[in-house]
Amino acid sequence: MPRKDTTKNGNGGDLGFEAELFKAADKLRGNMEPSDYKHVALGLIFLKYISDAFEAKHQSLLADDPRAAEDKDEYLADNVFWVPKEARWSYLQANARRPEIGALIDDAMRAIENDNESLKGVLPKDYARPALNKVMLGELIDLISGIALGESGHRSKDILGRVYEYFLGQFAGAEGKRGGEFYTPRSVVRVLVEMLEPYRGRVYDPCCGSGGMFVQSERFVQEHGGRLGDIAIYGQESNYTTWRLCKMNLAVRGIDADIRWNNDGSFHKDEFPQLKFDYILANPPFNVSDWGGDRLREDVRWKFGAPPVGNANYAWLQHIYHHLAPNGTAGVVLANGSMSSSQSGEGEIRKAMLEADVVDCMVALPGQLFYSTQIPACLWFLARNKNPGKGLRDRRGQVLFIDARNMGVMVDRTRRELTDEEIRKIADTYHAWRRAGGPSVAEGRTPGSDRGEKDAGEYADVPGFCKSATLDEIRKHDYVLTPGRYVGAAAQEDDGEPFTEKMARLASQWREQRAEAARLDAAIEANLRELGYGG
Repeated sequence: MPRKDTTKNGNGGDLGFEAELFKAADKLRGNMEPSDYKHVALGLIFLKYISDAFEAKHQSLLADDPRAAEDKDEYLADNVFWVPKEARWSYLQANARRPEIGALIDDAMRAIENDNESLKGVLPKDYARPALNKVMLGELIDLISGIALGESGHRSKDILGRVYEYFLGQFAGAEGKRGGEFYTPRSVVRVLVEMLEPYRGRVYDPCCGSGGMFVQSERFVQEHGGRLGDIAIYGQESNYTTWRLCKMNLAVRGIDADIRWNNDGSFHKDEFPQLKFDYILANPPFNVSDWGGDRLREDVRWKFGAPPVGNANYAWLQHIYHHLAPNGTAGVVLANGSMSSSQSGEGEIRKAMLEADVVDCMVALPGQLFYSTQIPACLWFLARNKNPGKGLRDRRGQVLFIDARNMGVMVDRTRRELTDEEIRKIADTYHAWRRAGGPSVAEGRTPGSDRGEKDAGEYADVPGFCKSATLDEIRKHDYVLTPGRYVGAAAQEDDGEPFTEKMARLASQWREQRAEAARLDAAIEANLRELGYGG
């Protein structure tokens, strides 16, 4: 759930009202499946956003030059979509109670697509279908009309963007396994973003889902005083419906990005075959067995060995590494099995990657973080150059292991989230390790060129949590990368009780428990005999 923000908004309450808004919208859903209702609700939120943005720009142009207010190019130049009169929210809101409201919404979506090339084929256009309750549609329009009421510009965009993102997460939870196909939990994305710190250059996600990695990357830049234009965003998605969600999600945020769709996916039809990226963030589907690997046995991307046809994990890792720029870094979410599997040559690929020194850091995550699976997950961090200068130390021949399995708090009956403090602890540990005590500091260069580095403190191994291991140590573990093997057990606090006294106390407790167990066994046996079941 998004962090509570006490900033007031146009709804007359605190910003953080997303949960109440979703509850109200969910009540209107009735018997409709969340997977269908998702497109109904998110499409309307998107329509409200682009209409609000258009109206704000329209009023501004009217005040300066009324003729310019009807010039479509004036809007496009400011990254604002052109919205025809019959597609504006005010028109739909005024007609929300009419029985043909579904057809009016569909017409509005078509009109917007016709006037905005980048939205062609993106917007949902099935609001007029007979099965969709038109009274519910009218009530949903009334509900959404209150979002960001009275706000304008960036303020309105931020509120609507947060609502859209919150709704995405809630729908992902409601859809369970299917929800995980389009949404990565926010706390997991934040770990990736806070560790990699995408500040300047190209950012890429080869399986981008609904675009959460990009939203958090842009948010990171904004929150740390950077300029949004300093990063260029690229993504690919094979699911057409999910690609549409991503395009709308980024548009609601005002994020300009090159997001491409094809049905073949990144392995078989790489949309950016020649591009290299400074930051890659990805949450590929876990352990995919039908990725078509039998048709890709010889491929330039398989630098460390051909991935097994029955599991795509090492195909994703190598595809991502292939696309890294000379000083690029990547963060990848994978199933825990990727750290230790030796089946079908995976162990040999992992060995080759380690001997080539491309693995920078491994993070073991707690369970129950994901909507789609209970499979435990981990984070792989890859680096093209572990001795890049720029204030970062020479990390060649070393890998940082972080065991975060005991972190997180339960946010509902089935799902866990990492807290802000825990995310900061993981990221700071990585940043401190990257700059700690290396030649770049000794030579007088400014440590912490990646912003967060200089504030991370000094690195030290912490038993049970983190360990900087050498390649020789990893070889002794047969190239297995499970952090628990390296970080050891957490140090136990001294409770002040002398060892001999503690052992005597524990031995006494053990004898008392054995005696109580024997008494209970005898009582149960006697009861069974009385009931005629005794031996």
